[in-house]
Amino acid sequence: MDQSVLIAQLFAKMQLLEERLAVLEKENAFLRERLAKYENPKNSRNSSIPPSKDENRPLKTKSLRQQTGAKVGGQKGHEGNTLKMTEHPDQIIDYVPDFCVECGSDLQDVPVEFIGKRQVVDIPIIKPQYVEHRIYQKQCNCGHATCGNFPQNVNASISYGANTESLIGYLFSRQYMPFDRMREFLNNAYHLPISIGGIHELLNRLTVKAAPAYELIKQKIVSSKVVGTDETGAKIDGKKCWFWTWQNDHLTFIAPSDNRGFATIKSNFENGFKNAVLVHDCWKSHFQIQALNHQICTAHLLRELNYFIEVHKDKWAIKFQQLIRDALAVKQKMKHNDYGHFHQPKSDIESRFLELLEQKVDEKIAELVSFHKRMLKYKAFLFNFLKYPDVPPDNNGSERAIRNIKVKQKISGQFKSFGGAMNFAILRSITDTAIKNSQNVLKALFTIARLEVTD
Repeated sequence: MDQSVLIAQLFAKMQLLEERLAVLEKENAFLRERLAKYENPKNSRNSSIPPSKDENRPLKTKSLRQQTGAKVGGQKGHEGNTLKMTEHPDQIIDYVPDFCVECGSDLQDVPVEFIGKRQVVDIPIIKPQYVEHRIYQKQCNCGHATCGNFPQNVNASISYGANTESLIGYLFSRQYMPFDRMREFLNNAYHLPISIGGIHELLNRLTVKAAPAYELIKQKIVSSKVVGTDETGAKIDGKKCWFWTWQNDHLTFIAPSDNRGFATIKSNFENGFKNAVLVHDCWKSHFQIQALNHQICTAHLLRELNYFIEVHKDKWAIKFQQLIRDALAVKQKMKHNDYGHFHQPKSDIESRFLELLEQKVDEKIAELVSFHKRMLKYKAFLFNFLKYPDVPPDNNGSERAIRNIKVKQKISGQFKSFGGAMNFAILRSITDTAIKNSQNVLKALFTIARLEVTD
């Protein structure tokens, strides 16, 4: 064979092998990336996946919280709390000996000497109290008969009172009890005869009375300076729906919806939040409503960065994660006057942030490229918590406010109607608002239950 032909054939074969090698390297990189996802699966600590969807609970050592060095348990200086005696017991039982246990002598006329006391606190047997209201009439000399009137809230031959109504609202919105278990509890613990239909009726009645308070919470949210928002999926009558929340440190407003889009925000807050910094998880619908400013949740970002570090050991992600943690440390040390003036640590954070955004990320990691683009797009909304004293760096408050929906569904199952979902949203909004303001939830619901239903 001609030597030149042989060389040409070898070059051609080598070229084919190089092309094949390139294909195999690309395929190998793709498979390695897929394998890495299985070795380091996404979960609630390295992504936005909620804890309820974790297939395998992540290791506790991978929490976003950093070690403080404090020992487990109560810290030094922490005051313990134990059951204390009351100075005014409801019942006193004296145990005075009548005879000597040694010789049998009578001790009834011997003066007593107080030795000590012990108390037992217990719950008495609870029985329903039936209050009968009677009206009478009197005949005047003029011939006219004047009749007494029933109180406004006594409008049926027999009905449940405000205590029962508020207790059912409490068990429904605070303890998440299913209707059948509520019926069983009221029957066994309170000896109260009530049906599931009766529970429905009382909840509907309480919700109607609570509507003005629910609307007041909404109006106060509108005028707030900081508003956090979040949403979560829920089954209503077998269909996928959503519960939304808008909240802050003092208020919680929850609303059910059949969609997860801007339409829900618009229907609840048509004029937006002109005076508020809106804190959220970067869901695009939140940017469509008018707001003074936005703050995207750093906790979500830290979880995403955790994933890039676990799977890819990416240096850019490590730097970004450290930047956010440093910013959180700066927030903790800032005083009120630092927000309105030049603050060197805050300025350093912003400079480091811009430098990181200018750096290129590994193009082989598609999710990291997408993350980088998102940071470029929303760079004005990452460190606003360093500009406003009351703005939190994360949206954890909203997640706490909306998490009760998942708890309710895990205990009671799906909501069987949109009306039932609305009842829970109204009562839970009032319940959570009462908790945030250190109010007794049952007393707050009792105050509402005593109101009159107006047509």
